[in-house]
This record gives sequence, structure tokens and C-alpha cells, in this order.
Amino acid sequence: MNISKVSSSLISKNEKERLQKLYSYDILDTPSEITFDKIAFLAAQIFNTPIAQITFVDDNRVFFKTNISPLNATEIDRKDSFCSTAILNDEVTLFEDLLAEPSLQENPFVTMQNGVRFYAGAPLTTIEGLKLGTVCVLDVKPRKVTLKQLEMLETLSSIVMDELELKLATRKALHTQTEMMNRIVHDLKNPNTTISLSAELIKRKANEPKIVIDFADRIKNAANNTLICLNNLLDLSQIENANFKLEIKEIDILDVLKQVKRNFELLALQKKQTVTITNNCNTIVLADAKRIQEAFENLMSNALKYAHINSEIKVNVSAIENNLIVEFKDQGQGLTEEDMNKLFVKFAKLSAIPTGKEHSNGIGLSIVKMLIELHSGKVWAESKGKNKGASFFISLPIN
Repeated sequence: MNISKVSSSLISKNEKERLQKLYSYDILDTPSEITFDKIAFLAAQIFNTPIAQITFVDDNRVFFKTNISPLNATEIDRKDSFCSTAILNDEVTLFEDLLAEPSLQENPFVTMQNGVRFYAGAPLTTIEGLKLGTVCVLDVKPRKVTLKQLEMLETLSSIVMDELELKLATRKALHTQTEMMNRIVHDLKNPNTTISLSAELIKRKANEPKIVIDFADRIKNAANNTLICLNNLLDLSQIENANFKLEIKEIDILDVLKQVKRNFELLALQKKQTVTITNNCNTIVLADAKRIQEAFENLMSNALKYAHINSEIKVNVSAIENNLIVEFKDQGQGLTEEDMNKLFVKFAKLSAIPTGKEHSNGIGLSIVKMLIELHSGKVWAESKGKNKGASFFISLPIN
């Protein structure tokens, strides 16, 4: 392909952002697709033209995603394409007779035998207002068109953008699924390896009670980690598919917290950490006890996981106006400004490193957020910075 420099008059003011957005759709140099072909055929029928195209304007070329024309090509130089002009306009670009346009009379596609005389192109516009390409129709003879036809061409361009957004969302969803599966395999592999090795050592040291007890505890912890991982994934799947129902009843938050503390006593003991619960208010709320416990367990697990060995985790319960506030405060590695921006996002990796070589799948905090919001509550975090500890708060309405 002969690539020449594109005139500055054909370059948009936000060209860098426009190209970045175009590349994000991963549409360039892809084969024709029936959905786009149908849209182009419909455009040709509406205007009764022999040529209809769906184009994307790259740096120095224009790529034809669909090309219904005698021209057997998948791209042309950007400087020669009428679409390069069309993406500079918000509305349909219309040339009823290209020979009447002084700036286009020397265009090679106008001067060629049976050259183009008519062009109408509706820009493919993103939600940010960036123009990626066009849905366009062309003819070898001049034409008059109606306002209705031009409106229909704009509608077809919006349908193309809807299809692009759908393809992008699907690709992101598949990427997320693949990433999640990779994390699942990794997170389940480690505890199962621990279980297998510990069981083998128990067999060999069956006559040494202290060793048996130690490795039995390791098996229990590994099994619990596996169960937590599976429960989190199940919750995530149910919530995102709207199959999640709460069993609301009157519960005592303090009782739930005490149960969570008991469940993590062994882990805290192994890391020489202490958990202290303080309360100065009525702790009765309407909630799903099981789901609230899951949220608390995720925050307790995080506090123990990232807090330093030989430190204290404080769970403070208080009431502010009509809300019950539960704070999980650790003396751990704290949160950076970057961490704060990524909190509660699925699969987010924070700067803190587990102090006991524990593993994290990056979905615990996102589960907490979804569970608490289902209760019409709020969750947030505060930290004075790196190595200054962190507090995670849950706010639940008092009914």
C-alpha cells in the first residue's frame, strides 16, 4: 500500500484520543461480519446506490469493515478517502455532486473512469464524541437525497456503534472470566497442596501427637480457605445474575461478630494476633445473618491477613444517627492513595502483602460491598498512609 502523509486539515483536534479509542475496539483488519454487512446492504437499499461501506479511519489509512462495491480492496489511503472529511463533522457529510466540490475534484476516486460523484457518510461516534469512521453510501452519478434518508443513515451508524460496544463488552467479560478462572485455579491449588502434603506427613508421624495436631490444623485452615474461596465465587455469581435473595430478620450484630471472632481464633493464634470487640450501643438490626457474617468474615480475614504478626485487630461497634457502624481496625501495612482508588473493585491487587504468606483472590472486598449494599448499607475504608494501619467500616441502617 502506498501511504502518503495525511493533510493536517484532515486531522481532528483529539486525534490521539480518537485513535486510542478506535484501537480499543480491536476492529481493524478483522474479516467481514454478517451483522455489519446487513447494515451496509440496508444503507445501499435506502439510497438505492451501488456502493455502501462501513469504514474505520486509522492513522494513515481507512479500513473497510464492509465494502459493497466493485472496488476489491480492504483499505485505501486516508488522504484519498471521503470518510476522512466525514469524521470531522458531527452530522452526515453530504456531497450530492463531487465535481462541484473544488477541494475534491482532483481526488483519484473522482478522476478515475466511472469515478465517484455522490457521497453521504454518517460518522460512527462514541459516547465521548470521538469519530471512528462512517457508514457511507456512494454512487458514480450525482444524486439528490431526502432528509429522511439522511436520518436513516445516522440511525444505521448508531446501530454500528451499539454492535461495537456489545463486542467490546463481550470481550471484556470473556477476559474477566479467563482471569477469574486463572485465579480460582491458583487459589485452590495452594490449599489443596497443603492438605495433600500435611496428610502425608501425618501418616508418617502418626506416633507423634504434637506433629499430628500441627498438621491437622494446617489441613483445617487450608480446607477453610478453599471453602471461603468457593463461597465467594458462588455469591459473586448469584449476585451478578440477580439470583440472590436475602433472608431478612432481626439479628444481633454483636453475636455475629463474636461468632466471626471464634471462627478466626486459630488463625489469629498462629500469627500471635489478638482480636478485641468493643461496643457502646444497641446492636439489633434487620438483616440476613448469614450474609452479614460473610461480609464480616471477609473484613476480619483481610485484617488478620495484612496486619503485622503480634498486633491487635480492633472491632468497634457504634451508632451514628440511624446507622450502626462496625469498624475493623488493624495495625498493618495501611493503604496508599492508589490502593484507595482500587478498593472494592473485583480482582484488584493492592500494595499490601499478606504477612503470613496467605493468598488473596481479589474478590473479597467486592463481595463485601455488594452484600452490604443489598442491605441498603455502605462500606468504606480509611488510612493515614503506608504502614499506618487501616480501618474498614460497614454502616447498616437501624430499623
